[in-house]
Amino acid sequence: MSILEALRGTLAVSCQAADGSPLQPTDHIVALAKAAVLGGAKAVRIEGVANVSAVRNAVSVPVIGITKIEHPDSEIYITPTLEDVRQLCEAGADIVAFDATARPRPCSVAALVEAVHQAGRIAMADISTLDEGRAAVAAGADFAGTTLSGYTPYSPQTEAPDFKLMEDLFRAGIPFVAEGRIWEPTDARRAIEYGAAFVVVGSAITRPDVITRRFADAVAGARTTPEFNGESR
Repeated sequence: MSILEALRGTLAVSCQAADGSPLQPTDHIVALAKAAVLGGAKAVRIEGVANVSAVRNAVSVPVIGITKIEHPDSEIYITPTLEDVRQLCEAGADIVAFDATARPRPCSVAALVEAVHQAGRIAMADISTLDEGRAAVAAGADFAGTTLSGYTPYSPQTEAPDFKLMEDLFRAGIPFVAEGRIWEPTDARRAIEYGAAFVVVGSAITRPDVITRRFADAVAGARTTPEFNGESR
């Protein structure tokens, strides 16, 4: 059974930490990945070559590897170059994900795909629109990810998952993974029902600062509503 077949209908968890987060050290990323697997994740998405290497040695599930590197002349920063691909493959990534949006880029999508395949790995194209999904698969990507919908100025800017993009990808016959703004288990289930091969969830599981902020904002909002008077109900 191939990795993609094994992942069909399952959950993958993105275990990443923002700059300045207390969870940024590699040993914490490894702990997050192990906890996700313990909870039922069938794959993990990991940022950074050192983190990918450490997690690969700590878990038995497939690792989706990415780098995030800013370039002064391009908005592309998820696995932007052939060197990033090479390092991720050497670190043990089973799947290499990269930005496949239509913005100016330091390396073509086709070249990235070729490098991934030459290393015997699976190529995941992070896209934000249907046309980008079509172009990525035409360039040889094994599947698209809805990861970047909402992160390009020409894609829908919403707080909810881009189910319309999922529907369009499915109708176009483009294999895809659902990722991005999936906050509830019902969202993940709905993504599978819309045709996603599998679902990647990140912040809702592995970003306690973001999760805490959502709860804190909700509680603060409740205190200021006119209906609140401190009496029991």
